[in-house]
Amino acid sequence: MSEKKRLEYDVVILGGGPAGLSAAIYAARGAAKTAVIDISMFGGQPSNYLELENYPGLGKIGGYDMMEKFEEHAGMFDIDKYPMQEIEKVELTTEPKIVETKDTIYEANTIIIATGAQAKKLGIEGEKEFIGRGVSYCAVCDGAFYKDKTVVVVGGGNAAVEEGCYLTKFAKKVYIIHRRDTLRADRIVQERAFKNDKVEFVFDTIPVKINGENCVESITVKNVKTGETTDIATDGVFPYIGFAPNSEYFNAQLEQNEAGFIVTNDCMETSVKGVYAIGDIRTTPLRQVITAAADGAVAGCYAVKYLEEIKEKTLSL
Repeated sequence: MSEKKRLEYDVVILGGGPAGLSAAIYAARGAAKTAVIDISMFGGQPSNYLELENYPGLGKIGGYDMMEKFEEHAGMFDIDKYPMQEIEKVELTTEPKIVETKDTIYEANTIIIATGAQAKKLGIEGEKEFIGRGVSYCAVCDGAFYKDKTVVVVGGGNAAVEEGCYLTKFAKKVYIIHRRDTLRADRIVQERAFKNDKVEFVFDTIPVKINGENCVESITVKNVKTGETTDIATDGVFPYIGFAPNSEYFNAQLEQNEAGFIVTNDCMETSVKGVYAIGDIRTTPLRQVITAAADGAVAGCYAVKYLEEIKEKTLSL
């Protein structure tokens, strides 16, 4: 077996979404030798969004187009990019800190964690079995497969309602199932959905089981007030019930809350010196592209400041 190559950096950023790319720009501008590593292509979750219309200065823009702009901006600076990397191990408490992939060991004085979050699973019978055969977590990716069909969206936030409306471009009928009697989505998002004749809301209801033989044929739901269960005939189920942090590489190495999100202070510092967490992976009151990018700016600046402190202490010895 060939020995893994070793690369040394001032800052290694894990995740190439809006938070990670923003951090890379600020770190590189601070003259820090910077690398961005991602297990997939750069862009993160926003790359799968049909449109965004709340990022100041850009108006309405496709998610993929927005992240292309982020990456182009990062390309203006001396940043090493490593997409499609299979991460095997991350050691945050060593000096230097270590990120180990299939063929490379990256050593860094500082680590910025920007690995984001992934869609939460419903955790009901049939969900796992029908992934790719009627269960999907990305309307933009799979919506076109449901032309003139019926689909069910589960959730009541912006993502659920927006993606439900997007699915009406293809589906003849979209049911949006929500466990409460009111939506959590922004008022403007709700109004669009209520005006859409293809959308039907099913309130006070939770999914119980996804049914079918070779693919999804129906979903069993339960009214939380009456306890009554019914089956809704559907060709697809799209859960949008929130996100869980992609934190498996860091668990037990730093402070996390009960849900696994990394705890930080206002400077994006974690409980481990020289380690920062930004974007959807950290505890934050709002998970938006603009807040992720802002997190990245803060972490990039404070990582550079931390590196300067290390250099000063070394010189004074």
